[in-house]
Amino acid sequence: MTAPARILTIFGTRPEAIKLFPLVHALAGDSRFASRVCVSGQHRGMLDQVLEISGVVPDHDLDLMQPDQTLDALTARLLTGLGAVMDAERPDWVVVQGDTATAMAGAMAAYYRKIRVAHVEAGLRSGNIYHPWPEEVNRKVIGSIAALHCAPTETAAAALKRENVDPAAIHVTGNTVIDALHWITRRIESEPVLAANLAELESRFAGKRIIGVTSHRRENFGEGMQAIADAIRRLAARPDIAVIFPVHLNPNVRAVMNDALAGLDNVALIEPLDYPHFARLLGISTLMLTDSGGVQEEAPALGKPVLVMRETTERPEGVAAGTAKLVGTDADRIVAEAGCLLDDDAAYSAMARAHNPFGDGKSAARIVDLLVG
Repeated sequence: MTAPARILTIFGTRPEAIKLFPLVHALAGDSRFASRVCVSGQHRGMLDQVLEISGVVPDHDLDLMQPDQTLDALTARLLTGLGAVMDAERPDWVVVQGDTATAMAGAMAAYYRKIRVAHVEAGLRSGNIYHPWPEEVNRKVIGSIAALHCAPTETAAAALKRENVDPAAIHVTGNTVIDALHWITRRIESEPVLAANLAELESRFAGKRIIGVTSHRRENFGEGMQAIADAIRRLAARPDIAVIFPVHLNPNVRAVMNDALAGLDNVALIEPLDYPHFARLLGISTLMLTDSGGVQEEAPALGKPVLVMRETTERPEGVAAGTAKLVGTDADRIVAEAGCLLDDDAAYSAMARAHNPFGDGKSAARIVDLLVG
């Protein structure tokens, strides 16, 4: 009888946890695998929220994050910490997701030990190594190491082929974030209390159209963040609009948003949301303003248009499909594009009804089957 394949899944941030818990669930329920989980703690509180709601209990928790930690210091600690876990576990595969420092260091540590790497959400490229920074280079590093590339879309697969990745190692699986969104939506339907903390805001803003906002990208710190805040302030001047903005913990975001928006009657600057409440925010929003990658995939699954406050995106499929539009960080452009969606029913419907190119909710099952080989 063949021994189960040993799989070590590594992640450290909230987005990674959301996109990997469906795969962890699938591996745990499959006798072909001996599944182990290591978290780095790159996002502490936000990571723990997802672990709790998804029921994932890590086998290893490195808890590596420190205040004001530089990227090089974090990377060094990740390499040695993850390497020690690999030495103890001796996995057949290391699974990493996306573009974080944890994912990049996990791939590097596996490479140093000649352990095969499976990259979930492989092939995303913006073409600019500083947008998003440092994520674009993290992706390229992992892409040069991985033995299995689980591309979410044909566009991502094509990007890998252009970089001379072996086509036999590339598989279009869809994006596991859609699996996760379907899972949490079902949970909320059966247990509404999981997302009940937004009820007060829903009541306060009854009769208004809600704009959901997320913003945290490093490349937007400074002038870009100031412009985003200005755009939100101007949009909030409309009497028919309310803004719900879970503000990232980074002081480069918090200070700007508090200075510009605190005290406005129809702007709610709230603490970062756990996963069920964030899914609820997507559900009640008319549209999303974001510089996040994941929201570009999640919101269209619920029929919500996305305005992407970045100069480039590594998810061009959404732009091509019409579910998302790149608007940059110019305040005038953000206000104009949001106003178009709010005032033009045809423009709104065209984005809301466009086909979501990012998946069908069955990505984890596809990836599990690929890991058998």
